[in-house]
Amino acid sequence: MAGIDRLFGTDGIRGRANTDLTVDMALDLARAAGEHTEGPVVIGRDTRRSGPMFTTALHAGFSSVGVDTVDVGVLPVGGVSRLLRQLEAPLAVMVSASHNPAHDNGIKFIGPSGGKLNDEQEAVIETRYRRGAPWKHPDGALIGIRAKMPDAVDRYVENLARNSEYSLRGLEFVLDCANGAAYQAAPKLFESLGASVEVHAAGPDGLNINEGCGATVPEYVARYVNGRVGLAFDGDADRLIAVDEDGVIANGDVLMAVFAKHLKENGELRNNIVVSTVMANLGFRRAMEQLDVDIEETAVGDRYVYERMRDVKAALGGEQSGHIIFYRGTSGDGLRTAVRLAEVMAATGKPLTELRKVITEYPQVLHNIQVADKSKLAASTEIWGAVEDAERTLGDDGRILVRASGTEPLVRVMVEAATEDIAEGLASSVGDVVVNSLS
Repeated sequence: MAGIDRLFGTDGIRGRANTDLTVDMALDLARAAGEHTEGPVVIGRDTRRSGPMFTTALHAGFSSVGVDTVDVGVLPVGGVSRLLRQLEAPLAVMVSASHNPAHDNGIKFIGPSGGKLNDEQEAVIETRYRRGAPWKHPDGALIGIRAKMPDAVDRYVENLARNSEYSLRGLEFVLDCANGAAYQAAPKLFESLGASVEVHAAGPDGLNINEGCGATVPEYVARYVNGRVGLAFDGDADRLIAVDEDGVIANGDVLMAVFAKHLKENGELRNNIVVSTVMANLGFRRAMEQLDVDIEETAVGDRYVYERMRDVKAALGGEQSGHIIFYRGTSGDGLRTAVRLAEVMAATGKPLTELRKVITEYPQVLHNIQVADKSKLAASTEIWGAVEDAERTLGDDGRILVRASGTEPLVRVMVEAATEDIAEGLASSVGDVVVNSLS
């Protein structure tokens, strides 16, 4: 596929629904994947208006090449992953654009382990997709059939609750379901564990997913905490951002530090390793040094975190964005992360305001810059010269990271420094160079 833009990004295929990502694409992607699997294939979605359109195309595509499908409806991606493993199915598909606005959608393939397909597996599907017709054309009894699973949410919630070690009675939470895939499962889960919950953004209408709420806008749920802990999920509920009892945001780095300390103190931090990405805050790195915990670093993307966790046999890994993976997990599951956080609170008897003191975060500024061609970033001597200048200015008291987004036409400029003013100034100056070079 030399010279052709890769179809798959870091989190599946994503784009504006019915424009960049079309029904024809979904149909043929299902055919391409179906010719390499025997099924059944589990298919779930979030609450976007375009979701039923795409899932219908996927079911039809798989059926047309002789593969049975199981329709689990609106369900967090963690639930799709768990049901895939329960059914011992070889493949699942999640229709979601995660934290993106409602006009976008995406197709994410999940392998038999419950994790996202690796680059090589995606390449097999993409190669067959690009080759196009003729496709397999079974007939009669060999055509695939679609089965519905109306109790999918209950199965997922029961599985998570059954694996929880603590009652959450006496704990109070405010849930922000992002008008997305968690809108039914999250309240059911926490109520089943005995917690007191107040629920927000749980009225999806197909167009309000992530709109001013969810994990990318934790300030929304922060307004309601009033001494309770806020839990904000994103559109497909694979990530969690928390808000402590004082209304202060606790991102994935903070939660990872809390989990790492708890696991280490209880002798459960396998091989004394935590896996994080290049985006992890410098404060997280220094917190791990204080805990004498080793860090393995990966590229951004929870599938890369999982792959490294598997390789080094780690018990914990995750991203600042709130994707967190625990031992025996294969991808981010925001509801499982939320329950684990509640369990740490229950086990220690400490509020999140106290638990989070394990880490002191460095001021971090992130500029997302729209560009015409992000692929030219690697060869831009002007940009990397500006990055070297910024690194000399920061010395050992900060860092700068410039990278292309894996899912959007953006270049991300992230700077950490001793003060927010320094971070903002350097991010702005390097960002100006990015704009002049790539826009």
